[in-house]
Amino acid sequence: MRKQERAIVAFEDILSVIDGCQVVRMGLSGGEFPYVVPLSFGYRVCDGKLLVYFHGATEGKKVDCMARDGRVCLEWDIFHGYVETGHSVTADYESVIAFGSVRRCEGEERIVGIRCLLEHTGFAQYSAETCAALPVVDVFCVTCDEVTGKRRFPKQA
Repeated sequence: MRKQERAIVAFEDILSVIDGCQVVRMGLSGGEFPYVVPLSFGYRVCDGKLLVYFHGATEGKKVDCMARDGRVCLEWDIFHGYVETGHSVTADYESVIAFGSVRRCEGEERIVGIRCLLEHTGFAQYSAETCAALPVVDVFCVTCDEVTGKRRFPKQA
């Protein structure tokens, strides 16, 4: 990171940024071009590792890319607006980038993943078991090996 003073160092602060986001963007390779797809998500921390869950169709471009190359990049951001700096304009933001590997969830982990997603999206009252049992839905997990955060806020008076 070029501007170290903007780094979000505490893992709890990184999770706070993730909590403030409803969409994560996942970057994939495995095709002619890179592929980026927005996803609704849920997450949990297990043994110090960030695990990010999402669901999707059982087939399609995303599934094909993941099958060819399971390495992914995740990106979350919160945009706080543009501000004048005195000589230009810049953006105030918070963002998190994670690198890891994706895999299809099986068995009980399908339910865990859907439960995390339902909780994060504000629908914890729905049955994760019922959602996970749908035959047209797959559940995936990204195990994040590297997570970094960055922010730029206006100067406080």
